[in-house]
Amino acid sequence: MSIQKLIDSLQKHINLNRQEQEMLTDFLVLKIIKKKQFFLHEAQIAKEVAFVVSGCLRSYSIDQNGFEHILQFAPTGWWITDMYSFISQQPTHLNIDALMDTEVYLLSRQNQLQLFDKIPKLERYFRIITENSLVGSRQRLIDNLSLTASQRYANFCTTYPTLIHDLPQKLVAAYIGVTPEFLSKLRSGVAKSKKS
Repeated sequence: MSIQKLIDSLQKHINLNRQEQEMLTDFLVLKIIKKKQFFLHEAQIAKEVAFVVSGCLRSYSIDQNGFEHILQFAPTGWWITDMYSFISQQPTHLNIDALMDTEVYLLSRQNQLQLFDKIPKLERYFRIITENSLVGSRQRLIDNLSLTASQRYANFCTTYPTLIHDLPQKLVAAYIGVTPEFLSKLRSGVAKSKKS
């Protein structure tokens, strides 16, 4: 059952009894986001956070030259939204769309706050994953400033091991900040070094 993936994610940090699990389920909305459909558009307000049950979402911004800058992929078991917009209820600068048909559980900000009152340990869970996300975002920023493209690709493989072969090369290239052609050379170099 798809709710079990979410329960398993929660149980890594907190223990919910059966009654609490059922209460949580009452606050969630199961939704399918079709490939190329948007979960969130730039200038909208992020009213929900999404837990990915299956599939993959990505968040990105588009610069004035029309280039996409991918901030995050959210494969199975990951949460995604624009946290700034979700918490402040201000318009987002990000887009979030589905890279394949994706099944998600949606939790609105209003429902999240109600759950914090009803099940206080959920506040601890969301604090932990928000802190982890903040640390990850900060480290990625530092890595983008200081690491080589090869090191950034290695980090991508560590962060998203399930996506290495599932994503189009142009998306991986956009995430690590290189051209698809350069990424192709990088990958063939990595493959050669593994053989030798």
